[in-house]
Amino acid sequence: MSEDFDFSSYVPSDEEDFMNAKQRAYFRAKLNAWRNDILKEARETLDHLAEESANHPDIADRASSETDRAIELRARDRQRKLIGKIDAALARIDEGTYGYCEETGEPISLKRLDARPIATLSIEAQERHERREKVYRDE
Repeated sequence: MSEDFDFSSYVPSDEEDFMNAKQRAYFRAKLNAWRNDILKEARETLDHLAEESANHPDIADRASSETDRAIELRARDRQRKLIGKIDAALARIDEGTYGYCEETGEPISLKRLDARPIATLSIEAQERHERREKVYRDE
């Protein structure tokens, strides 16, 4: 199936075989659309930062501009990391492991994947992971 999959008219269902060709195409299209949106925003940010690089004579204006710039760059860094996760999810689709929990090997619910297409753990495994993380943090 092509990357131009129209996922607005399709909703993966538990009635289908898990991760059939249609579901894989749906999630590939969803991940690619998300990735393209992030890249578009990054280009817009770079253009905006290039325009805003003027020196401000007022110290308060300069400080405000620098703070805004730092916040933008931090957000872009988070999105850069998110693109890595999206690319990893696309690779899992190619490998045939997408949609299966990395910890248990069980299928991740379609609702979870639809809400968080980069998910690598089932809800139960994610909750266990977070509980362990909290215990180690509290020690």
